[in-house]
Amino acid sequence: MKAVHFGAGNIGRGFVGLLLHEGGYDLVFSDVAAALVDAINAASSYTVHEVGEGGRDIVVTGFRAINSAEHPDMVIDEIAVANVVTTAVGPTVLKFVAPLIMSGLALRNPASPPLQIMACENAIGATDLLRGEIVALAGDAWDALASRAVFANTAVDRIVPAQAPGDGVDVTVEPFFEWAIEGDPFGDDPPNIPGAHFVDDLAPYIERKLFTVNTGHAATAYFGVQAGVETISEALADDDIAARVSAALEETSALLEAKHEFDAAELARYRATILSRFANRALPDTVWRVGRQPLRKLSRNERFVGPAAEAAERGLSVDALVDAMGAALAFDDSEDAQSVDLQRMLREQDAASFTEAVTGLEPGHPLFPRVQAAVAARQAELGH
Repeated sequence: MKAVHFGAGNIGRGFVGLLLHEGGYDLVFSDVAAALVDAINAASSYTVHEVGEGGRDIVVTGFRAINSAEHPDMVIDEIAVANVVTTAVGPTVLKFVAPLIMSGLALRNPASPPLQIMACENAIGATDLLRGEIVALAGDAWDALASRAVFANTAVDRIVPAQAPGDGVDVTVEPFFEWAIEGDPFGDDPPNIPGAHFVDDLAPYIERKLFTVNTGHAATAYFGVQAGVETISEALADDDIAARVSAALEETSALLEAKHEFDAAELARYRATILSRFANRALPDTVWRVGRQPLRKLSRNERFVGPAAEAAERGLSVDALVDAMGAALAFDDSEDAQSVDLQRMLREQDAASFTEAVTGLEPGHPLFPRVQAAVAARQAELGH
């Protein structure tokens, strides 16, 4: 069996690629970073170091890497004979992956089992997005290719911090992981991925993860920056920060309970598990790394505005989520391009225009005035 995985970074090697290896797949990484591709190909194995309670070291073998920028034809040839294709490249990069997959499908033997395609991104419906890009590229030819692939959305969760210099292609991760996959597209022939679980309806699991893990992680980072601490674990050791993060997650849990009928006690246990993961001192994750790209994280369907907007529409509390958004607005990192743009926009635009442009909220939305007030407060701090 063969799996082609796009994105040979830390998540690709330390999570998705690891589980594919454990499932018995011959693993082919595809990436555009020449130095990383060369380093992977120079190694006969790499080690995934799980740090924290219950952690272990896992040696990965049976892999190789292809530079898709230099050798797209080689990637296409691998896809043509692969069993599985996965991605961990970021939702905005999927459009660049789509042409390679489409070309691989065109070369595929129609009698072969369909290629099983899963985009493992921090986004709702990422595989649907990838499929849409492929279908649009194929145009009229898609009818002939459609039977050669099946697409399944996924929800993935594992903390993989920035790696220490000198580790090579080894990866440090937390012991916890979750990989939920839509089961229906595969029928009676799901991919062999140890530890993954196949579900009938993925949407509740995706939103539970995004609105708890992603919301909580980013909130911890932004509150931590305000408090002058360096790491996520240090931030949660501060009682005030921990209380503010917990309050935000209680609001997202209230939404999840109302929308998806999750059990309140189950959600409370899930929140406690997530916060204990963030507090893992063995993970050297900085508030600056987690907080980067604040414009994306403040956008309409992301971890703050997404749940807060739905909560406000239902008349639920959003005080703590707006508090977290205010902290995000104060994220000022000269080394992060989005942070630089964020602070520039705050200085150049009025509060209403900024709120509409960045959050995607319409002025008549019940959340709009709350966020606009947080924007105005940050602008006052900047002397705007």
